[in-house]
Amino acid sequence: MTRKIPPQSFGSLRVRTPLSLPGQRIGIMGGTFNPPHEGHRIAAEAAMKRLRLDQVWWLITPGNPLKSHNGLPPLEGRMKLVEAFAHGPRMKITGFERELGTRYTAGTLSFLKHRFPATHFVWIMGADNLATLHRWQHWRDIAGTMPIAVVDRPGWRHAALSSPAAQALKRYRLPESEAAGLAGKKPPAWMLLTIRLSGLSSTALRTATSHTTSATP
Repeated sequence: MTRKIPPQSFGSLRVRTPLSLPGQRIGIMGGTFNPPHEGHRIAAEAAMKRLRLDQVWWLITPGNPLKSHNGLPPLEGRMKLVEAFAHGPRMKITGFERELGTRYTAGTLSFLKHRFPATHFVWIMGADNLATLHRWQHWRDIAGTMPIAVVDRPGWRHAALSSPAAQALKRYRLPESEAAGLAGKKPPAWMLLTIRLSGLSSTALRTATSHTTSATP
């Protein structure tokens, strides 16, 4: 069962999201993006093309409940950094989870489905996230709220497909040949998208930056 969100939150103007029109196909790609990198852009652009999306929303979160927030830069700063990677008018940058007041993806996706019932949403996640999805709060509700596009990541395919969540949802996996229709599928529905891989990761970039800073005289 997803976390309860106050009913007024679903229609509250204080929760500012990008514009969504009835019938549009929109991908939601969430994360702390600390920092954003080329791999994120490859994933967003591939999902846009393969899933035939009208928009991709880069949802920059206040913080991941499964990760330490020590040293996490302010939300506004991370949103500005994402602007350098989210090229094109169909790439939208948003941080509405802060106004929404939910810490978990399940609550966020429930909010979107209630506010935009005529929009076809797809949750976009990396294969590394599928590998640990069973640790997420109400992960089965996530799978039951909107279709999921799992974007391949270097070294994560086997761990992702053999994970508890992938095994539990195995009968709902669709072939990549049906990617163009994923947004219109009734959940649970998911697939693994094979894309051009990038070895970059936010963790590695933070580590490299830390080492460079500490070595500066």
